[in-house]
Amino acid sequence: MKPKNELLFLALGGSGEIGMNVNLYGCDGKWLMVDLGMTFSDPGYPGVDLVFADLDFIEERLDDLEAIVVTHAHEDHIGAVPYFAADLGVPIYATPFTAELVRLKLEEAGIQDEVELRIIDHLDEFQVGPFGIRYVPLAHSIAEGNALLIDTPYGRVFHTGDWKLDSDPQVGEPATAEELREIGDDGVLALVCDSTNVFNPSASGSEGEVRKALEAEIARHAGKRILVTTFASNVARLQTLGRVAKESGRTLCVAGRSLDRIIGAAQKSGYLLDFPDTVSFDEAMDIPRGELLIVATGGQGEPRAALGRIAAENHPLELSKGDVVLFSSRQIPGNELAIGYIMNQLARRGIEMVTDRQELIHVSGHPGRPELIELYGWLKPEILVPVHGETRHMMEQARLGLEQGIPHAIDQRNGDIVRLAPGKPHKIGETQAGRLLLDGDIIVPADGESIAARRRLAANGLVTVVLPGKGAKTAPAISAVGLPLDEDMDDFVAEAQADIGKALGRLKGGRAKDRSAVHEAARLAARRAARRWSGKNPQVVVLTMG
Repeated sequence: MKPKNELLFLALGGSGEIGMNVNLYGCDGKWLMVDLGMTFSDPGYPGVDLVFADLDFIEERLDDLEAIVVTHAHEDHIGAVPYFAADLGVPIYATPFTAELVRLKLEEAGIQDEVELRIIDHLDEFQVGPFGIRYVPLAHSIAEGNALLIDTPYGRVFHTGDWKLDSDPQVGEPATAEELREIGDDGVLALVCDSTNVFNPSASGSEGEVRKALEAEIARHAGKRILVTTFASNVARLQTLGRVAKESGRTLCVAGRSLDRIIGAAQKSGYLLDFPDTVSFDEAMDIPRGELLIVATGGQGEPRAALGRIAAENHPLELSKGDVVLFSSRQIPGNELAIGYIMNQLARRGIEMVTDRQELIHVSGHPGRPELIELYGWLKPEILVPVHGETRHMMEQARLGLEQGIPHAIDQRNGDIVRLAPGKPHKIGETQAGRLLLDGDIIVPADGESIAARRRLAANGLVTVVLPGKGAKTAPAISAVGLPLDEDMDDFVAEAQADIGKALGRLKGGRAKDRSAVHEAARLAARRAARRWSGKNPQVVVLTMG
């Protein structure tokens, strides 16, 4: 697939899921990549932390790939950069704050000299092959959230990235309604748009409103030690917390390496310049309770993050009965149990908690229905391409767009190759769009045998059978891991040994000397014995001594 005189769109990640965003545009023989993100693992991938999009499609066409352009610095948009950028071998374009976080990732991976990072510190158009590109600032829950206005010979694409509308964003200056109308008046062929909050009937709300709520909530708890947990990347929220600390007369303590990294990158890029000086953990514990404000990571229930360790009383910072934790963040789906565990730890110690369900101390960085409808009206696109959502989110946004008068809405998923122009937009093919896993230090296919075997082990346990060498008269050695047989293990082993002996005795002639046949007979006998005793179907490994 080499793009001809046409404009193509292909998502390798982020369409049909929230996270792992990787999008490709094809035009006049060349490809442009927008974002290179990752997502965090789930229980379906035991022992794995990070999940990536399979880039096989573009890796086979590296001569045609022009560049990677990054919309903003959230992990689901830049998290895969240190693992794939060097092999892709093309420049990465980003605005200053995003570029600083990308640079830190490249340094940590030791590949900063292998990847060209081009910083776009203005909003003028730049050219990448046949693509003319301009950043359009939009509000989001991180500094320098940007849309991309992509100009091609076949029409212009407005690629939103992650966004919302916010009249009081606290950090940055998003494009105004007038500026977005001007873009629409000049013509937009396709709007490639964030679908995350399409079911929300209300607008997402403003960071300015959050600031007022945090000021009021912190004032309400005068005399108490207060900890606020929020997403480290939310520079606007950090700006708010720094100002609230000053105004309330509280000394600020920051707990979490990701917070330190974000604050450093923000200040280097011209943000948080009035952020108050912070104190060390030891100094914080000497400050009167009502004069301290702690900002900590861990609001998603991560046990090794600062809040998790504080809740477990395994951190230099301490909370006591009567202290307060403000969850200035939303629960990411899938993290409810982990967050609940930490909340229960805090509750048992008499620590009060306040979440966004009780007070307006958090707002989303993604657009609700009213914001989507406003953007449609300003841009007046011919085509709507919903992305950044699960299937239900994207299909709902497609319905919404058609209801609002957009002529075409594309139903696409990862791997679908869509021709946007010329002619009527439609799917013209599909390609592999799987997942890769960072398993230890190795990147492996998500559907590989190692992960499948690990799932089976997790569900059913493991039995190991060691057969004696040729001529030996001893019974096979058997051990079991993960079977619910603590009190019956000896009896199970004895019966399994007897069953294996009978199974091997039934082998005649050449099969009795065939190691594969011997191992298979022993494996089946041991597994049947395990099923009788435990109801489980464990993995069985058979070895022979000598």
